[in-house]
Amino acid sequence: MGPETPLRIAGPADVAPVTGLIAGFRDFLSGDSPTNAEIEATVSILLEDRSTEFLLVGEPEAGFVQTRFRLSVWTGTEDAWLEDLFVDESARGEGLGRILVEAAVERARARGCDRIQLDVNQANEAAVALYESCGFRANHNPEKWGQSPDFFYTCEIT
Repeated sequence: MGPETPLRIAGPADVAPVTGLIAGFRDFLSGDSPTNAEIEATVSILLEDRSTEFLLVGEPEAGFVQTRFRLSVWTGTEDAWLEDLFVDESARGEGLGRILVEAAVERARARGCDRIQLDVNQANEAAVALYESCGFRANHNPEKWGQSPDFFYTCEIT
């Protein structure tokens, strides 16, 4: 997809597409919970929360990124946490994941964040490669955090 790819901030009227994409992510992970009803109830709350933002890509919606914002005592500014990123299998390989990650970084920058962070399973090589190509760097310290299948990543955006 090119620069004309629809990208937008989800609002309260987007409960259905966000719920459907999160359920698709759950299914992709071979999970059976939360249920669709539980996802819908939580999404309804999160779409009203100023500290949470969902970006949707595609028409119809083929992917999403959820970013959470919180004030950091260490920086005195908001930090961003890339909570979830998912692109439907039918739309993979079209650059939608990159569009979503780059948009999340730009939205964090626009809010005055100095950094955006995430965790990713190190076995998910495609996701690791995407995040690293978008400027994220691993902060893995097994002595501090123990052995974990997840890597902690930070992208400085000042």
